[in-house]
Amino acid sequence: MAGEYQQQYQQFQRDPGQFWLEQSKRIPWFKEPSAPYQYDDNDFYHWFADGQLNTCYLALDQHVEAGYGDQTALIYDSPVTNTKQQYTYGELQTQVAKFAGLMQSLGVSKGDRVIIYMPMIPQAVIGMLACARLGAIHSVVFGGFAPHELAVRIDDAKPKLVLTASCGVEINHVIEYKPLLDEALENAQHTVEHCIVFQREQAIAEMQDGRDIDWQSASDAASSVDAVPVAGDDPLYILYTSGTTGTPKGVVRENGGHAVAMHYSMETVYGMKPGEIFWAASDIGWVVGHSYIVYAPLIYRCATVLYEGKPIRTPDASAFWRVVEDYKVTALFSAPTAFRAIKKEDPTAEGFKQYDTSSLKRLFLAGERLDPPTYEWLKDNTGLPVLDHWWQTETGGILIAPQTGAIPLKPGSATKPFYGIKPCLVDKDGKEIKGAGEGRLCISQSWPGQMRTVYGDHQRFIDTYFSQFDGKYFTGDGCRRDKDGYYWITGRVDDVIIVSGHNLGTAEIESAFVAHPKVAEAAVVGYPHDIKGNGLYCYV
Repeated sequence: MAGEYQQQYQQFQRDPGQFWLEQSKRIPWFKEPSAPYQYDDNDFYHWFADGQLNTCYLALDQHVEAGYGDQTALIYDSPVTNTKQQYTYGELQTQVAKFAGLMQSLGVSKGDRVIIYMPMIPQAVIGMLACARLGAIHSVVFGGFAPHELAVRIDDAKPKLVLTASCGVEINHVIEYKPLLDEALENAQHTVEHCIVFQREQAIAEMQDGRDIDWQSASDAASSVDAVPVAGDDPLYILYTSGTTGTPKGVVRENGGHAVAMHYSMETVYGMKPGEIFWAASDIGWVVGHSYIVYAPLIYRCATVLYEGKPIRTPDASAFWRVVEDYKVTALFSAPTAFRAIKKEDPTAEGFKQYDTSSLKRLFLAGERLDPPTYEWLKDNTGLPVLDHWWQTETGGILIAPQTGAIPLKPGSATKPFYGIKPCLVDKDGKEIKGAGEGRLCISQSWPGQMRTVYGDHQRFIDTYFSQFDGKYFTGDGCRRDKDGYYWITGRVDDVIIVSGHNLGTAEIESAFVAHPKVAEAAVVGYPHDIKGNGLYCYV
């Protein structure tokens, strides 16, 4: 396995374009791309630009046509509403095709934007896939955002349509979404023509005549539509990510490169086989939800779990392990925060022991630095491989990750570059650091999952990510590379605080707190200090 990793990585380095063009042949295209990428006027890569495909077709239709229509595609588990529901590929295709027909009847077509402001329910996934089916560009806004943040995104994306639900359900209360949306639409400068509202029994929303449409009845009456061919470089979605300053940045993802990256990562990083059960315990409002709840598992023909609840208190800290037993989950992916919370509530992992988790082969963690105490707790109490990996909203998929069985693990390290990724370290002046060292993490060459632009502001895209270090993609993260070529993410560069002339990384201090058995979570910030320049303020 280690030899195979080296062989694959060396093959990529010899001819990166050809390497990715070969991987593109793993998915069905309406028209296969003739080249791996094309350049735009800014010398920026557009992957598989002259190919034609449809991401919804890849996620659903291809599997139904191949005879897998009766295989489970989507598993909905909602302990907060005591609901369990499963959809086969055939059932999901039928509902998505009809909902796409409803949106088409309201004037939505290729290139139009659609805001999705919904909780973790199947209709949110149906809405995303229906947008992809039409070639429309969805922008999912996390349900936790208040009206002002939603209004900012509406004004930036200028959607033709908004999809929402009457409410979200938490452990002990209901959050009514529709009044929040109404306030956002009232405050936004952009006028939205229609809102499609899914009514949940926990709260029935008031509807505005002429604008609001009932999801269920309108979808039932709609006609089904086929998947619309789009170019490889046509946008699939916009996902807003906050910067240190200014308005949120609308990360634009293209269809072709995204589909190839998603399909390839399911096999090579997550070690999945078609038909197995994959669970990314995240929210569709974040990039993990886009990539690994919705698109990657379905494109690869895995069943995916959509979980409406928290890792603890739904009903207790064994909630994750109950889901693993119920659905025979093969691989589980979540953030270290979730497992630190479980560890705090159940330090001896009694919950893990009470369920049959024999189906679970691997645990994956990302989204923040995996501190060694959490790694060791998971490894010792589950006996499973615990695989830390690193990527970002902007990258769309994995950049640094171990391949199971190929790369020995080191606690706290995301290990080595994923196939097709060329990381480098630079100092503050942009000089590249060779061998072991510590600096700023950059990526020196494009990859298929990479964001295309900041929506509506390409110059901001260039200024934010490419201007600082001679055209390299700057991740914003500090990183250490050891003598074995392993990468250790040390935290955001702007999370380094200078105290009495010493550079202190907040991640390391936070890890020291979290190592204590009574601490579940910690955050460290700086504050002005008359003597030291900065002091440390620690939330525990």
